[in-house]
Amino acid sequence: MEVAPGVGCFRDTCNVYVLRTGGEAVLVDFGSGAVLDRLADFGVDRVTDVLLTHHHRDQLQGLERAVAAGARIWAPPVEIDLISGADEHWQRRQIEDDYDLREDRFSLVSGVPVDGTADEYRTRRYGGVDVFTLPTPGHTVGSVTYLVEVEGRRLAFTGDLLYGDGKVWSLAATQWSYSGVEGQESTIVSCSTLAARAPDLLLPSHGEPVTDAGHALNVVASRLRELVDLRLERPSGLTERIEHPFDTITPHLLRNRTTFSNSYVVLSESGAALLIDFGYDSATVTPSTTRAGRRTLLWSLDALRRDYGVDRIEAAVATHYHDDHVAGLNLLRDVEGTEVWAPSNVAPIVEQPRRYDLPCLWHDAIEVDRVLPLGEPMAWHELELTAHAFPGHTLYAAAIAFEVDGKRVVAAGDQYAVNDAGPDILNYQYRNRFRRRDFVRTAELLTSLRPDLIVSGHWFPREVTEPYLEQLRADGERLAELHDELLPEEGFGEEGVGARIEPYRSTVAAGGELELCVTVRNPFDRDELAVVELVLPDGWERCAPQEVRVDPHADATLVFRVRVGVAPTRRARVAVDLTVGAGLFGQQAEALVDVE
Repeated sequence: MEVAPGVGCFRDTCNVYVLRTGGEAVLVDFGSGAVLDRLADFGVDRVTDVLLTHHHRDQLQGLERAVAAGARIWAPPVEIDLISGADEHWQRRQIEDDYDLREDRFSLVSGVPVDGTADEYRTRRYGGVDVFTLPTPGHTVGSVTYLVEVEGRRLAFTGDLLYGDGKVWSLAATQWSYSGVEGQESTIVSCSTLAARAPDLLLPSHGEPVTDAGHALNVVASRLRELVDLRLERPSGLTERIEHPFDTITPHLLRNRTTFSNSYVVLSESGAALLIDFGYDSATVTPSTTRAGRRTLLWSLDALRRDYGVDRIEAAVATHYHDDHVAGLNLLRDVEGTEVWAPSNVAPIVEQPRRYDLPCLWHDAIEVDRVLPLGEPMAWHELELTAHAFPGHTLYAAAIAFEVDGKRVVAAGDQYAVNDAGPDILNYQYRNRFRRRDFVRTAELLTSLRPDLIVSGHWFPREVTEPYLEQLRADGERLAELHDELLPEEGFGEEGVGARIEPYRSTVAAGGELELCVTVRNPFDRDELAVVELVLPDGWERCAPQEVRVDPHADATLVFRVRVGVAPTRRARVAVDLTVGAGLFGQQAEALVDVE
């Protein structure tokens, strides 16, 4: 397909643009490399240069073919280490307790050498084409846009800065840090910066050419501003009081003010105490998320015995799996004999953290003594507790509802950030597997439960009123609408990827066998056949591709048996290449395998 005189577009795992000068061409992005088999369609004999807009696999997974063909490869300066240094990246990349949400895990599974970096804010000749490189962070930190003049028109090869008129390809990619909006704010700035260059045509990596560039960029920026306004970062405000570490909310409900994430204590007349969440002590939390950087302490529990007549910490229940809510559970069991309870949608994550590709996993597996079925009341001494599915902040979360001292209480984890200056903030993270209507569903649940009080992970307790519930419902609906407006109807939704592999991390004996469950998503509004192929390290036994028919916007799971190689390896990468119908989506997921 020709998008401008002398400029073609090859549909692959991304749009690969072919800039022809005589019999030679410069490519913008590379996809699987299948374009090399179709050069004649564009009147091209050979490729001299490949310009990469960003480091994601769908842009460059076939890059070794470009090297073999003798093409020069140019990377965005900020991301060269994620391309030529991909092997080192995978070895050093943090997995446990991961608060870095940048999609650096969407890097190549193996590094490919590059010839150099594109010169930002300057025009440089690549092959027979003069190209201006404009930094346009947003989809990734190091993303760039390439501007080329063709017969008096300015073409902008924008990568994944936007998808089309008013839409972006992935919102998940724009969330770079936990609770942060840096990528979305960067996208807003990049849209403005690019609009000032007055391009005549936007050529995105996914989607169709955009002729009204100014309008498209302005609508994306406007919608993102509203999305950002619905979120607000604020510090926890947690205050330590050494002599009196507990706040009395009601006579039988306390808040521990010494833990990084609020831990709550429910007191029984029997002298037993039940904790809701228990993570780190505030005094031992550093900016590092390594094991040595955060530590659980139990000293505050002495005050329960001293001031409240507690003779045993009988149980601790987790609202969700995040490290700052569960890191102390093993220590509680070891020292206090405390049983660990978890809702049925939380227990699998804390018991098998290596199985999942999720942020904020604790380093160690936590054995669950009692699994709480969702929606079923459970007696605990004179009290009754019920765990309810509570997706939003993470898919794997539950609200713990109970009545104490005449108050109906819901422990909501980190679902809402209490905002004294206005409406509470809907606290979602895309990598936690957020779904756009989660906050609508949880607002409906709260309306049915009619709590008097909501207690949460990092904020003070919130008195619940009818206007407050109405605001939660309204904000949830608008949040869902904005995602409808910003994301393509035929796409991979909030997560931005079309496949997952479980277990995400495995350890296998050399020459042994590994079972991998691959869940794939159909991005279309019709039944489609999905073709799933494993991409395995050299020396491993090949697996035949598998096919499955998937309902519209639904998931399906396939099981692969993999025979690993005999060479010991740390974090060997297994990828999943996904085709759904006529859509080539490339290597959409990876898993890491230690071969011993």
